[in-house]
Amino acid sequence: MPEQLLQLDRHLFYFINHDLSNPFFDWLMPLLRNARFWIPLYIFIIGFCIYKYRKVGVIIVLMLAASAGVADFVSASVIKPVIHRVRPCRDPVTAEKDIPRVRCGSGYSFPSTHASDHFAMAAFMSMVFSRRWRWIWWVSMLWAASICFAQVYVSVHFPIDVMGGALFGLVVGFGIAQLFKKFQPGFFYNK
Repeated sequence: MPEQLLQLDRHLFYFINHDLSNPFFDWLMPLLRNARFWIPLYIFIIGFCIYKYRKVGVIIVLMLAASAGVADFVSASVIKPVIHRVRPCRDPVTAEKDIPRVRCGSGYSFPSTHASDHFAMAAFMSMVFSRRWRWIWWVSMLWAASICFAQVYVSVHFPIDVMGGALFGLVVGFGIAQLFKKFQPGFFYNK
């Protein structure tokens, strides 16, 4: 990574991790990045899709899971081992000053798998449901972005890690949505 970009990334990290530090974020951000916190939302989405759309709803749920699964596998098992970027909590420069709010975690940092997974799901849901509910794009993107912000705030990722993960997740979610559209074209024309 070019030195200027690396320095900008570290400065943005410091701004989010230090300058935005406050007791409310200290409580909220660890929750937002915890997968168990979102279980009620996942259950609602599964139940809603199956109840409202029956067989097509099952396909939506399976393809939503595929979006997260593909993003997760590729980011964690393919990209991270190639890039080898250390987490800010292990980086020799930032680790001295970071404020750790959760356990540092093992593994590499780029791209953020949380960002990849959640942006893949957000992109898929936005593409599938945007004709029915225009607001879903904003809500799903804000949801995924809040998880990304939390990853930086708690000191487990740099901003570029979450941006890279988000872009990758968007591509995966969009691609899986295109597959869904190919197999269920009528779904996009029925409101």
